[in-house]
Amino acid sequence: MYDKILLPTDGSINARRAGKHALWIADESNAEIVVLNVIDVNYLQPSYLPSFNKNLDNCLIDEGKKALQEFKTDLEESQCQGLCKNIKFTNMIKEGKPHLMILKTIDEENIDLVIMGASGIHGVDRFILGKVTERVLRETKTPILVVR
Repeated sequence: MYDKILLPTDGSINARRAGKHALWIADESNAEIVVLNVIDVNYLQPSYLPSFNKNLDNCLIDEGKKALQEFKTDLEESQCQGLCKNIKFTNMIKEGKPHLMILKTIDEENIDLVIMGASGIHGVDRFILGKVTERVLRETKTPILVVR
């Protein structure tokens, strides 16, 4: 039914829960999982100290790599329970506004299904859904499974 599933992750508990659902659906449909971490450029403040910006950028990239590695460790190695052996994973780190980069990836990668957490690592921005999740829901026609 699905060929490619997009799993945006920021390392949050909801993203990890979404990952479990992505594994199950990918296993049932022989789909590829594209794991995406977006470095939020909104956190990069202009500075007159170029070394500060470079250090902050490197720190955010490291955090993105850490989130992808935690996904791999948590799901592929410890909780797959045999589901991961036939699933192809593609890991991506992109810079930009998270909702825009998720939408762009949906188009570029021909995503059939997006599975994402209800809110991310920064908590609930809007009563129930996080701001990124809400924006992606509003702006795509691709099916989305929101996991809480």
